[in-house]
Amino acid sequence: MEALSASKWFLLCALLISAVQFTYCSVTYDKKSLIINGQRRILLSGSIHYPRSTPDMWEGLIQKAKGGGLDVIDTYVFWNLHEPSPGNYNFEGRCDLVRFIKLVQKAGLYLHLRIGPYVCAEWNFGGFPVWLKYVPGISFRTDNEPFKKAMQSFTQKIVQMMKEERLFQSQGGPIILSQIENEYGLVSKDFGAAGSAYMTWAAKMAIELGTGVPWVMCKEDDAPDPVINACNGFYCDYFSPNKPYKPTLWTEAWTGWFEDFGSPIHHRPVEDLAFAVVRFIQKGGSFVNYYMYHGGTNFGHTSGGPFITTSYDYDAPIDEYGLVRQPKYDHLKGLHRAIKLCEPALVSADPTVTALGNYEQAHVFSSKSGQCAAFLSNFHWDKSARVKFNNMHYELPPWSISILPGCKNVIFNTATVGARTPQAQLLPTNVQMFSWETFNEDISAMEVDSKITVVGLLEQLNVTRDASDYLWYTTSVEISPTESFLREGRNPTLVVQSAGHVLHVFTNGQLSGSAFGTREYKTFPYTKDIPLHAGVNRISLLSVAVGLPNDGHRFETWATGIQGPVVLKGLDHGTRDLSWQKWSYQIGLKGEAINLASPSGISSVDWTRGSLAANKQQPLTWYKAYFNAPQGNEPLALDLGSMGKGQVWINGQSIGRYWTAYAKGECRECSYTGTFRQAKCQYGCGKPTQRWYHVPRSWLKPTQNLLIVFEELGGDASRISFVRRSVT
Repeated sequence: MEALSASKWFLLCALLISAVQFTYCSVTYDKKSLIINGQRRILLSGSIHYPRSTPDMWEGLIQKAKGGGLDVIDTYVFWNLHEPSPGNYNFEGRCDLVRFIKLVQKAGLYLHLRIGPYVCAEWNFGGFPVWLKYVPGISFRTDNEPFKKAMQSFTQKIVQMMKEERLFQSQGGPIILSQIENEYGLVSKDFGAAGSAYMTWAAKMAIELGTGVPWVMCKEDDAPDPVINACNGFYCDYFSPNKPYKPTLWTEAWTGWFEDFGSPIHHRPVEDLAFAVVRFIQKGGSFVNYYMYHGGTNFGHTSGGPFITTSYDYDAPIDEYGLVRQPKYDHLKGLHRAIKLCEPALVSADPTVTALGNYEQAHVFSSKSGQCAAFLSNFHWDKSARVKFNNMHYELPPWSISILPGCKNVIFNTATVGARTPQAQLLPTNVQMFSWETFNEDISAMEVDSKITVVGLLEQLNVTRDASDYLWYTTSVEISPTESFLREGRNPTLVVQSAGHVLHVFTNGQLSGSAFGTREYKTFPYTKDIPLHAGVNRISLLSVAVGLPNDGHRFETWATGIQGPVVLKGLDHGTRDLSWQKWSYQIGLKGEAINLASPSGISSVDWTRGSLAANKQQPLTWYKAYFNAPQGNEPLALDLGSMGKGQVWINGQSIGRYWTAYAKGECRECSYTGTFRQAKCQYGCGKPTQRWYHVPRSWLKPTQNLLIVFEELGGDASRISFVRRSVT
């Protein structure tokens, strides 16, 4: 045989290497688990949403997740961030999805890419861009051709980007799973046959994209093959996939809960979270994703709901500021180590379940090759138990499971938390605010400046297209000098029915009062006497959105703004209905129109310098100040407890909405034992739901940082201060 030339040897070696890589860069599954490169795996995952932190934070968050014992990072893909207008894409800054995934790859971790593109996630409009609502003939998340066309186009865009960067595991990249749709089972029945057809279409469309990795549908019991259906919830040990040859996946193990303005803070004890995870694993579960592992911050106008807070901390193992939360982080780290020691037995054997008492069980995994792992559980919520297993006695605290790799020695118990560890606190800084100045919105010019005048009341989103949270509704009322209330020293009553989410009423340029909806009651009435004089009176209603809905059947059709009726009561001729008068509309604020929040826009108006006392209770006021960044690298927050409601910017970057709404709820001592629900462990009643607002260090310069605050109700800006998040 003729000797091969050097070039041919090189080509042959390259082909062999390529074949080996192709052979081992694969993800499949069987009933036991996902199979990565031919090996069954028990996988521990955590949700970190790239736009809820900053690029400067990403690598540190990922490394902490790895240090906590995770194998996988999970993230949604946020359509409204990436395609703010049709065909115009943004993948820069906090939207740099590829950069985020490559940092996951650099850390040696896998990634679950949850494309959706509906994400829910307490995110504005569930992740859908608002322009999608105005595509002719569209209906979201059903067998609707305009929606399916737009959804397929975006999904293909993301998949193609991943392929071009070789980020799927089939290409040697970190992505081992992708998700299409999200919790569709919650609404599919409302759509009937069209819902079933859409779900089947979505699965088929995703599979045909040829990613080389499995697709997942969470909370979708009838997900068609080969798509894997998965569980979300506080507990998922009850869950089984819809086919016996699919693995048991938990895509959202809720580590806590989100907050809305006016609610208490939610806490999930780590003992119960660990108990839930082990319950799932001992029943044959092989993939657990913590939602959230790092919650982060809803910067700008990204929070949905409505009424979801700017903080999305979620009581996660890594807090909103990027610091580990103890003891949750370390306790779960110990759990992950114990599970990994059991992995050889878990992936090769089915459990044998033995009763050890009325509330006690042993789940034992014994493989033919000799591997063994045991889980000893006590489901009683307030009594410890002493059990006998393998001729040895074990003490089990209430509501707990002990893990025995090798089936002999306990190395972890879900209810036994280690020694007290340092806690993160918010501490003062020496930051001084320099040269406070103010600017007040001109309410008197609202009707004159109006671009829209029609008869009747318009739905808010149809007018603003979410370009602003604010929409002015202005009309005039003529009062006869003979009206009795003018002589009797009383005022008529204005009644407004609003779908909100907040309403401020101005009469002849002065604030008459405000009304607020809640997450439970999104429509609400305003009923209050208003001062009117003889002649023409101007009534201006400022409707304020606090995030668009993110879930529910046909949520894109839900109304926002003033729906009416709007009536005056207490006039001589009875009730006067203003709903079908001529109304003028103005989108947003003057300060927004001239970009007052940006460093380039602050010179557009004449600011007033001097004491803040005069503006302490002035509504619709802009505040401006400069400050120097504090030394060090500890995370920072802005203390806005002295303010009412509004928005805040640092160097033109939107921190988000603030609202000093006081929490109502049932705050009491909380035990880790017993079934957990989001209302079980609450704290902070009687205090602002959110007082501190995360300021990323990367947004600051050493000196001359610009702080802009817009206050709707009236607050004391002189008491705004910076605090540092520090582990002490």
